[in-house]
Amino acid sequence: MLSSIRKVVSVAASQARNFVRPAALSSDKLFVHRDTQDNNPSTPFEFNAANLKRCDVIIANYPKGHEAAACIPLLDLAQRQNDGWLPISAMHKVAEILKMPRMRVYEVATFYTMFNREPVGKYFVQICTTTPCILGGVGSDVILEAIKSNLGISVGETTKDNMFTLAEVECLGACVNAPMVQINDDYYEDLTVDDMNRILNDIKAGKKPKAGPQSGQDHRFACEPKNGLTSLTEPPTGPGFGVRADL
Repeated sequence: MLSSIRKVVSVAASQARNFVRPAALSSDKLFVHRDTQDNNPSTPFEFNAANLKRCDVIIANYPKGHEAAACIPLLDLAQRQNDGWLPISAMHKVAEILKMPRMRVYEVATFYTMFNREPVGKYFVQICTTTPCILGGVGSDVILEAIKSNLGISVGETTKDNMFTLAEVECLGACVNAPMVQINDDYYEDLTVDDMNRILNDIKAGKKPKAGPQSGQDHRFACEPKNGLTSLTEPPTGPGFGVRADL
């Protein structure tokens, strides 16, 4: 009997699958802060005079006693001032201004992927590789290879001149215009390999590429069909359509 039980347990153990993965392996970011030479509590950070005024304006949008609700916009302001990334000393400054525990600020900064807790290049290139972008147009996998070839870096790396950082991200909400990339605050959509190389080369040359759809069709302003509207092509009839006048 004991022998049979041992055999069953042994078989069950051999067939068991372990789905638990350490946090460091499950994410490309480490949630726990580790002091470095460039990012530690002594790293200098103070809001400049203009941004201090902006902090006051932002905080004034929230009711008295709920100033902590301004945490996200203040962290974003700190990141923009600090060349696109957020050192822990900037988090401490936000906690100080909002009179909230530092841990609460850490929770926000580590939860939202919009906050970069490590230095990035002057131009932060984020390419979406979720299903619509993989399937749309030439496919984001092709665009990704074009970026890597043009910049000479892989995902997660920064060029030696600190001009470009490349990141692979989840949906950026421009699925109809796939494939697309976000560079800093600008979206570039309907991309081909030629478009992507042109955009990167223009940035390298100090030019400002036109953001938005790159299809070259004037009617494509946002997420309209590439070949023009197929419905809703006439002005709406307004309320009362189909209602008898004698009722």
